Amino acid sequence: MLFEGNDYNFDMAYYSLPGMPTNMEKMGSKNILSPYEGFLRGNMFKDEYDPYKNLTYLKLKPKTNQEKLLYEIMSLCFAINDLNLSLDLNPNDMESFNLLKSYIKEKNKLTDTYVNQYGPLVIDETTGSKYEWLNDWPWDSKRGDMYV
Repeated sequence: MLFEGNDYNFDMAYYSLPGMPTNMEKMGSKNILSPYEGFLRGNMFKDEYDPYKNLTYLKLKPKTNQEKLLYEIMSLCFAINDLNLSLDLNPNDMESFNLLKSYIKEKNKLTDTYVNQYGPLVIDETTGSKYEWLNDWPWDSKRGDMYV
């Protein structure tokens, strides 16, 4: 189900994150992928991706603005975690460190936007005058949406 070229029929298309380069060459000498591309591949580094049996991944197509914003946040969270692991091994890599800082800033901005428009993603983002954590979880499949 995670790969194109099989019998599953999914209507997926690529979308780019605002302010994020989608061209790998723009990401610097290490061929660091965009957060979205890294999220789909499961790895932020072009030279470390080895597809299974030459199959490729599905490209997500969000159905709503809420889904698009959630995918952007999830992509940035993945990029932050993967760059963090890379920096644990290469602490002097300033290119990755600067990219990590910019992704953290962008993720915080998008998370604030999401929380203000749709509600909290995690318990410590509960902001209203009453307890609303149980009302509308983004990963809840009431509408038949699929979240990772």
